[in-house]
Amino acid sequence: MSKNLIDRIDSFISQALKLQLDQQGRLPLTIYDAEWPSECYQSTAEEGQQVPWKPILQSQESNLCHDMFQRLELALEYTIHEDIKTWFSQYWADPIPATSQWGDLSLIFIWNEKDCERLRGNLLGHLMTKQKQKQPASLFFACTEPDGEKFLTIDNETGEVWLEQPGKKPIMKLASSLEQFLNELTPKPIPDLEQ
Repeated sequence: MSKNLIDRIDSFISQALKLQLDQQGRLPLTIYDAEWPSECYQSTAEEGQQVPWKPILQSQESNLCHDMFQRLELALEYTIHEDIKTWFSQYWADPIPATSQWGDLSLIFIWNEKDCERLRGNLLGHLMTKQKQKQPASLFFACTEPDGEKFLTIDNETGEVWLEQPGKKPIMKLASSLEQFLNELTPKPIPDLEQ
């Protein structure tokens, strides 16, 4: 894991939380779901009620995401780029909005252990499609807003960040690395999820 990338992710999360508290005066709200537990919940509530949440560092002892990526690598028979492993192994969180010179986007994180398995299935499907289309392997970590029709990926070979559209060749290179790309982002307030 790249210490510089970890520091950059930590810095972005800190900036996002500071912006949230400065502009909203409180943490963002999500809907409490006992069937979808997460360390991100900052209190318990009745099922379906709003509850504050915030990104939480994943315990490095759990190795949950590390194990998930090992299984993904076994299924694919090649190594996944270290930056994408670092990205999804750092925080539990809901998506976090940001803006950049390329427009608004939503950074994808995982909420809990079940979400980790769902992500594995989605990444596997994406990689199998790339393989079938004889395109370079890439792994997504964000999507464009407000439509979500395009997504941002890390090229598995080079670590470059690209803008892509499902089923098509990559559209445009955005940065030479995820760390460099994160330097270009500005967090936006996190919207509440309504009941």
